[in-house]
Amino acid sequence: MSTLKSICVFCGSKSGSDQQYQQAAIELGRLMAQRSITLVYGGGSVGLMGVIADAVLESGGQVIGVIPRQLATRELIHPGVKEMHIVEDMHTRKAKMSECSDAFIAMPGGFGTLEELFEVVSWVQLGIYSKPIGLLNTTGFYDPLLNMVEHCIESEFIKPKYRDLIIADDNPSTLIEHLERHKLPTIEKVLDPEQI
Repeated sequence: MSTLKSICVFCGSKSGSDQQYQQAAIELGRLMAQRSITLVYGGGSVGLMGVIADAVLESGGQVIGVIPRQLATRELIHPGVKEMHIVEDMHTRKAKMSECSDAFIAMPGGFGTLEELFEVVSWVQLGIYSKPIGLLNTTGFYDPLLNMVEHCIESEFIKPKYRDLIIADDNPSTLIEHLERHKLPTIEKVLDPEQI
């Protein structure tokens, strides 16, 4: 059993060019089911979203889907997810997914995945949430992004301590273990520009 009851996974609505992305999604999904961690995700049946949801369901795990009404078509919505929340817009979707989750993992994905990731990083930095955030860095997918974070730190746009807002690992099992015991940096809840 895990100390985390649920993890929100951000991932692509496409499968990507490397078969290892799908394999990592399957492995993460199976691990979450084995550890009784509920998957919270974007509700889709396509791409890596569909792969991880299928892996959790096939392993007897629990899945919560959250999908905007405009995307909730027969072609996109996952028919096997019993707890499916159909919401009005993308903003409501992200808020609902965050509310249902104890932690976040971003798998490889495109603009939507990156936008979801950085929104929750910003929320944690501002003290809105106190939840760990992980990157499943399959085949070094997120290395360029991690380098960009380092560049922002070196350029003094991000405080060095906030490097620890994001945990990266290429192994689904050790990533979950890191999330379970991760201690977030001290977050100042006063919105003073000098403290952010």
